[in-house]
Amino acid sequence: MIASLNILLLLAAATDTLAALLHVGCIVFGAPWYRFFGAGERMVQLALEGNPYPGRVSAAVVVVLLIWAAYALSGAGAIPHLPLLKLGLCTISAVFLLRGVFGVVLLLIKGVRNPRFWWWSSAVCLGIGALHLIGAIQVWPRL
Repeated sequence: MIASLNILLLLAAATDTLAALLHVGCIVFGAPWYRFFGAGERMVQLALEGNPYPGRVSAAVVVVLLIWAAYALSGAGAIPHLPLLKLGLCTISAVFLLRGVFGVVLLLIKGVRNPRFWWWSSAVCLGIGALHLIGAIQVWPRL
């Protein structure tokens, strides 16, 4: 069984989970984490004021990322087949890849306040999207 697991989708699930945990860190540790990870100054300010909005947004992102990790694990063959698995893997890949491309395009044509954040976050999203996409292509016939 272990030999038939797809390594790229396992890595995708791990990166999704890591991203979810970093968002949990933002909820727990507040404004310094939001600032470090490149959240806009408005989100940082709201967190400093104790406003629940940043935590709610981060919690929603955590839930989505953990669902995406489950879909990657399902595609990898590590957990049972989830509903709409092909559509889910395609959608997850597209969201990550589009976010990565959008960030690069935004940097090139518009300029942004925090270019370092946009470069590294776009690279991370492109990498995670590639893991999902290539892994999904590899397992497509058995999904």
